[in-house]
Amino acid sequence: MSAQARINLLGVLAAIGAGVAFSIIDTIFKLLSGSYPLYEVVLFRSIIALTVMLAVIVPLEGGYHVLRTHQPRLHLLRCCAVLFANLCFFTGLAVLPLAEAVAIAFSTPLIVTLLSVLFLKERVGPWRWGAVSIGFAGVLVIMRPGAETFQPAALLPLLGACGYATLHVLTRRAGKSERGAALAFYPMLGFLVISALVGITLGDGRFSDGSNAALDFIFRAWIWPEPQDLPVLIGVGLAGSVGGYLVSQAYRLCEAAVVAPFEYIAMPMAVIWGVMIFDELPDPQVWLGSSLIIGSGLLSVWRETRHNRPTSRPRPRSSG
Repeated sequence: MSAQARINLLGVLAAIGAGVAFSIIDTIFKLLSGSYPLYEVVLFRSIIALTVMLAVIVPLEGGYHVLRTHQPRLHLLRCCAVLFANLCFFTGLAVLPLAEAVAIAFSTPLIVTLLSVLFLKERVGPWRWGAVSIGFAGVLVIMRPGAETFQPAALLPLLGACGYATLHVLTRRAGKSERGAALAFYPMLGFLVISALVGITLGDGRFSDGSNAALDFIFRAWIWPEPQDLPVLIGVGLAGSVGGYLVSQAYRLCEAAVVAPFEYIAMPMAVIWGVMIFDELPDPQVWLGSSLIIGSGLLSVWRETRHNRPTSRPRPRSSG
């Protein structure tokens, strides 16, 4: 195996690990959405994830000097993108079936492919454009626009996917000078600051009247965690730190269009969690749409393997 192939393999494995971690996060957020406000769950996740990051991951990457950034504006843009993505996706997750919300959110790799062409100047051939078209057809099958069963809330995970895709493309660009720990650290810090500010200013629940599940999840009053919920909150923080680091490494090591399809591992995981925990069995449209979305990703991967072309891997500057 060539050196470039080993690098691609590491990026793919990191993306798969991130997909599993994020599926756990999605499940926990939906599980807690009926009791706790979004900002509170995000705050606990951020505190725990930052603790793990600073105590374990940063020392393993070489020390705290790796957090020194060469591109503060780019990190600010990444924070804005991921904050927007989380707000849209988790709000939609509170009112949609788990598998349906995750399936729609998996338009992220398709949008990443589009953005990687526009902003990263990566080459995408006709086969991969065909894969993108198939994937978006799957999204439309699940959302059913124009049908009586269409839910406006289904637009939320789609908007979240746009935010996540923007984050991934910005991560790819930032990877030219930043270490993986730095790429994961600054969004976590942004989550901590914003969720704390929202809790301080809106934590009294004055904008929550219980009439809308999505808005109630955003504006519900602060509730001190029950003892039995503490392990769950700790778990979402641990999964957040691991997933954030792995996905940053994946997009740092490989081209965005190569790595993105492997995050589809979270789709079957969402079906499993939905059935086991929420007793939600996806309807035929979700199965069909998910198959088209996953199939589009596998087609993209197959073409990448057939061509076996090298990817341009940016080397981070020394931050010492």
